[in-house]
Amino acid sequence: MNSKPYLSALIPVYNEEDNLEALGAEVSAALGALGKPYEVILVDDGSRDRSWELIQGLARKYPSFKGVRLGRNAGQTAAMFAGIQHAQGELIVSLDADMQNDARDVPKLLAKLDEGYDVVSGWRKDRHDRFLDRKLPSMIANALIAKVTGVNLHDYGCTLKLYKAQYLKPLRLYGEMHRFVPAFAGFLGARIAEVPVNHRARTAGVSKYGITRTFKVLLDLMTVKFMDTYLGKPIYLFGGGGVGMGVLGVLMGAYTLYKKFYLGVFVKDQPLFQLSIFCLLIGFQMVLLGLLAEILVRIYYDLKDVRPYFVRETAGF
Repeated sequence: MNSKPYLSALIPVYNEEDNLEALGAEVSAALGALGKPYEVILVDDGSRDRSWELIQGLARKYPSFKGVRLGRNAGQTAAMFAGIQHAQGELIVSLDADMQNDARDVPKLLAKLDEGYDVVSGWRKDRHDRFLDRKLPSMIANALIAKVTGVNLHDYGCTLKLYKAQYLKPLRLYGEMHRFVPAFAGFLGARIAEVPVNHRARTAGVSKYGITRTFKVLLDLMTVKFMDTYLGKPIYLFGGGGVGMGVLGVLMGAYTLYKKFYLGVFVKDQPLFQLSIFCLLIGFQMVLLGLLAEILVRIYYDLKDVRPYFVRETAGF
């Protein structure tokens, strides 16, 4: 297709040679039925099998298919980021390459987006995965992410999601943060909806997910919370903690002096005195760290020409 695509489909691929032929046929049929220009970007995340060879074959077979090959296995987040940077569509939909997402659900997401939403997330309501090592950790992670970010979704781990491109292009994704993209869009003011989608059991290939992934998600969640609440004013976090430690040190020091002058307990016999000095020093260092963070944030915004706001739309220009 020569015209600029209306929809870009991003599919990270890692060792999925057994699924790619069927995936190409399904995605081509589902998106071709939309009647609008589209592109499919398959990002090979350093596969060690024949995945890249098959992606090249799909690009020759289907004119709307494109391939991006990463130099090494950098993870799903990096693959998503690379796909976003290469996408040209007004809308961007992400899918898994393992055939567990159903490309025929894309029209359902598009219909929901037309109701006035900016992001539509798939919800694997009837999920066909093992409970103990897949469903249970996912349920815990979803509840925790929703609580911390304030963006309430049942299924952050579902790759099938539809976005307006303007909410993805400004993002810089690292670690395991692809699952937090709806939360990042929510921080920008995006209107987010969720719709139940079909989920199928894997029939070919090997799953790349394990229970250890949950711990990585928890660590990244701390970063996400900091970026949402304190990135613009880190002094509130570090300075607040420093003042709290300082106040605690003063209270313990005052109590130590009270015991010395009124109860006759020598300072050397009171470990609280050493602890109060420790708290005061830590508090002072945290305040200084907060001030340094404030300076670094301003340098970051100035050098990279990053704005601390997001423009949804304009009128009259």
